[in-house]
Amino acid sequence: MQFEQVRAVLAAFEREQVRYVLIGSMALAAQGLVRATRDIDFFVAPDGDNVERLKRALHAVFDDDSIRQIDAEDLAGPYPVIAYGPPGSDFTIDLVARLGDAFEYDDIEAEELVVAGVRVRVATAGMLYAMKKDTVRPQDRADAANLRERFGLGDG
Repeated sequence: MQFEQVRAVLAAFEREQVRYVLIGSMALAAQGLVRATRDIDFFVAPDGDNVERLKRALHAVFDDDSIRQIDAEDLAGPYPVIAYGPPGSDFTIDLVARLGDAFEYDDIEAEELVVAGVRVRVATAGMLYAMKKDTVRPQDRADAANLRERFGLGDG
């Protein structure tokens, strides 16, 4: 994944005023815990106006007609994750509106950071920890342990 492409997406989201929160490994990196990844994860508000802004932002970066297939009803539906793979790229952009019954967009605690000159809404370290600590995926558990150690987080 090329950092300049990620920066372009983040800048386009800012220009279009997309309601999003950066989560996953890129959010970890913004919080100072860098690890390799092949995707960028965004929690997004699934309302129609926001999804239209999101599509305009993505289209400004990737001249790809398949972006039109991203749909607010899909994000608000029973499978609230859309993976978009830009043509010719070696990464995906995961758009998440809900994680099971545990988290919805409005549940995500975020802070605004400036990354490479772009304002970015990033999940807080505590939020990332809460999202990762109880999952079954080994990488999430490792991320949670790193967050706990780096930021002094815990359950009690």
